[in-house]
Amino acid sequence: MEEMLRGAAVVGQSGGPTAAINATLAGVIKGCFESSDAVTKLYGMKNGIEGFLGERMCDLGSIFSDEKGDVDTEKLSLLSQTPAAALGSCRKKLPDPSAEPEFYEKLIALFKKYDIRYFFYIGGNDSMDTVLKLSEYVKEKGLNTKIIGIPKTIDNDLCITDHTPGFGSAAKYVATTMQEITRDSSVYSAPSVTIVEIMGRNAGWLTASSVVLHANGEVAPHLIYVPERKFSIEQFLEDTRQQMAKHKAVIIAISEGVADPEAAAFQSGVTDEFGHKYLSGIGKYLEQVVREQIGCKVRSIELNVMQRCSSHLCSKTDIDESVQIGAAGVRAALAGETGIVMTFRRVSDQPYAIVVKSTSAANIANQERFLPPAYINDAGNNITEAAWSYFLPLIQGECNIRLHNGLPVHFKMQESVLK
Repeated sequence: MEEMLRGAAVVGQSGGPTAAINATLAGVIKGCFESSDAVTKLYGMKNGIEGFLGERMCDLGSIFSDEKGDVDTEKLSLLSQTPAAALGSCRKKLPDPSAEPEFYEKLIALFKKYDIRYFFYIGGNDSMDTVLKLSEYVKEKGLNTKIIGIPKTIDNDLCITDHTPGFGSAAKYVATTMQEITRDSSVYSAPSVTIVEIMGRNAGWLTASSVVLHANGEVAPHLIYVPERKFSIEQFLEDTRQQMAKHKAVIIAISEGVADPEAAAFQSGVTDEFGHKYLSGIGKYLEQVVREQIGCKVRSIELNVMQRCSSHLCSKTDIDESVQIGAAGVRAALAGETGIVMTFRRVSDQPYAIVVKSTSAANIANQERFLPPAYINDAGNNITEAAWSYFLPLIQGECNIRLHNGLPVHFKMQESVLK
């Protein structure tokens, strides 16, 4: 077995925020405190790899120490219930090492300057591109620094892992909000259609998770459309008319990634550094179509950022697992692993059980995982009962959220610390 390294660790957060990414950070911090014989100092990057390049870092060891020098469990608990990304985030695509070697030479110089032996990066499939490139370059140069990726994304589109931290809380918020929209829409006698646009990029996991309402006896959402199936406006209108013949208020869930050429006019067309378009607009487009073609009362609702950062309705399972996988990432690094991403493997649905594993970053970086065909009905307009056993365990449990004046208390990093 490789001799345990001794030196500093650095952790960063990357990509879109979630209700659970800070819980994963708490797991990394906890793991590093428990390994103080190996981890001599713990830095936090401000705004991910961009902050590290600019040497904008904070001393997480000092921030989360109590008076005895042990980890401050109260602060960690507060961090775990705080949404978004306490360290800030970025969407930085690293260049090819052969094209810009000076970029990586600067990173290596910083590793040496701060004696970085452990590098932890929390993010989605694009962020794992950073883990992959950096680990390969470090290995090529013979530098003994362990590079570990720890997953997060509400899109749930990472390969290999059963699910991703942040998804369960987002799914719980989406389903609860859909249920409340259903109650609201049923108040009036006039026929109506409500179209709810849900995040998820090119994969329909989050939109499909609204099907958990069916497990509770709800009929809504009456229609669910995901990017994994070809979308037709004509069929959409026919589906909607059929549901209106049976239900006074029709609730439709649709993924932001559902493609229709006409809907492009409602999108910004802007792309990020990884070439991904900023999606949204399909709901507003379909609202216009229904108004013109059917003529009933219709509204579209875009859940937008609320679905990714609503920690007041988070899944305890999600938060607990996020802490667990963060700490597991530290243990993997101490054991000599590098160039890997931590993953969940589901052992069983009932009772629900998972184990934390890992895979090469090459198996996750820049790749997407899509809904299994068995989860989508033959008509392509709803989600089957086969998906219930997958989604339901991920939204279980309620966190004991700390409140002040009736509102959730959030951990806030001092601005002076992050400069």
